[in-house]
Amino acid sequence: MSKSAILWNVGDKWNVEDVDLVEPRAGEVRVKVAASGLCHSDDHYVTGDQPAQLPLVGGHEGAGVVEAVGPGVTRVKPGDHVVMVFNPPCGDCHFCLTGRGNLCFYNPPKTAPLGPAFRARGQEVGAIAELGTFSEYTNVAEARVIKIDEDIPLASAALLGCAVITGWGAAVYLGGVKPGENVVVIGCGGVGVNSLQGARSAGADIIVAVDPVEFKREQALLFGATHTAASVEEAAELLATETRGRMADVAILSVGVGDGDTLQDTTRLVGPGGRTIITSVTPAASTTTNLGLFEFTMSEKILRGNVYGGVNVYRDVPLLLGLYKRGKLNLDELITTTYTLDDINQGYADMHAGKNLRGMVLHG
Repeated sequence: MSKSAILWNVGDKWNVEDVDLVEPRAGEVRVKVAASGLCHSDDHYVTGDQPAQLPLVGGHEGAGVVEAVGPGVTRVKPGDHVVMVFNPPCGDCHFCLTGRGNLCFYNPPKTAPLGPAFRARGQEVGAIAELGTFSEYTNVAEARVIKIDEDIPLASAALLGCAVITGWGAAVYLGGVKPGENVVVIGCGGVGVNSLQGARSAGADIIVAVDPVEFKREQALLFGATHTAASVEEAAELLATETRGRMADVAILSVGVGDGDTLQDTTRLVGPGGRTIITSVTPAASTTTNLGLFEFTMSEKILRGNVYGGVNVYRDVPLLLGLYKRGKLNLDELITTTYTLDDINQGYADMHAGKNLRGMVLHG
């Protein structure tokens, strides 16, 4: 038995209730979840922006302690502290073999789902990203856990499951920020502030954080921003002045819900040869945008999506934890408020109100 937060229908709130959990099957690991981040991505299932077969146990950003393992598991053992990841590379497919393991999302034979492990109200219940970290206990494929040192706080480690690597990788890997380049990040929540950290790590010069919420602009300065702006228009004026018209080399769109108009405005913040990275999730039903294609062609601008920051989780989770231990990456400071699982809906209300960089559910 495990207390879990389930989404039964689009538009519902998260319903916290007891569920049955099967014993770990071959290749599976049971994790006692310690902490789970309240990522906006889970909320996209609530709004229907992200289509899915419901019901689902929520949560895809978590860390905990291995409680039991199924037959054939060799990577971890009971008692190990782990971060859970939703997009591990299989190592064999075309994308993995060409150095783009984050795109193994399209061909993950070694991490194929084993079938729902949860059962509630007399029926099987799936798990978001095959993780379901909005649960006291969850069963996940062995490939989806990464062992970490026991001295790392599990709540901080949980952030590496999504927010940190997605945001940091958007700047470092997908944006390819180089020393001395200028970067602008639009939307400074849990993912966006990590793009600021990534830009700082890569040696960016001017780093502009754009967000209408004053609290987030203030926090952005702690994560690497050199300047802040309350709107894209204000950012455009600031960049034009500070760069003498050169504008940004990299723009990262990281608002909670993307749309075509915001994308167009974002691309105008980069100069010739500039790269725009789309981290924001746009509703699946949204299929239009307005872009000046003539300007794109004649300025050699680049538009790129973001799947998990372009990272290889087996390489980059340890890399980022090393930076954290040496004081070069902020993790603890990302957690604004902690909640019990019973308060998960309040946590998401606070997210929508702009009160948190990252809300965190602590189990037990």
